[in-house]
Amino acid sequence: MPAKQITIDVISDVVCPWCFVGRKRLQQALNLLPDVEATIRWRPYQLDPNIPAGGKDRKAYMKEKFGSGSRANEIHDQLIKTGEDNDIEFDFDAIEVAPNTLDAHRVIHWAAQAGTPDAQDKLVGELFSLYFEQGQNIGDHKVLVEAAAKAGLEAPVIEKLLETDADKQNIRQEIETATRIGVRGVPCFIIDQKYAVMGAQSAEVLADAISQAASGFEPGIIEDR
Repeated sequence: MPAKQITIDVISDVVCPWCFVGRKRLQQALNLLPDVEATIRWRPYQLDPNIPAGGKDRKAYMKEKFGSGSRANEIHDQLIKTGEDNDIEFDFDAIEVAPNTLDAHRVIHWAAQAGTPDAQDKLVGELFSLYFEQGQNIGDHKVLVEAAAKAGLEAPVIEKLLETDADKQNIRQEIETATRIGVRGVPCFIIDQKYAVMGAQSAEVLADAISQAASGFEPGIIEDR
């Protein structure tokens, strides 16, 4: 019996820790569904598009967002524990720069056009790891070019494209579209363009949603983590 074909659009930002968790749980969910063959498409979102192009000092940025360090530390501690259960080694202390992710989303967009199977998903995974596990500045063009090369993209092409404004407006418009259809937080998994799962749900919840959508279940929304 042939595998059921399904498309999953994942709206996320590569500086969103729950999106990193969500990617891992999506992989776990698909491993639970050997009869489903999924095409994963990563869609852009920016948690903070107002961060300058060169980024901001992350400690200062977190203080602006959460005030005292205790609140940020509580969030980080929770995420570190969640990461341990999902094969993620969060190292928040290593992160020095809070980057603007527009350029990262451009490279992710180009990866989808590369023609190499799974290049986009591989790139997204690399960017998550670089930022959250290695403390790299994923707003830096050199870091983006190296990540693109690891995902199988042509580094010289990506380097030249990043020097231009190519697809900046397209990315912004896609983010606006996501907001217009009701996306207020990420990750958001849209299954076959009809079934939305909000937040980094468990692998079992995701697997159930994917299975139902693959079986022709009518549209619905699952919210919260």
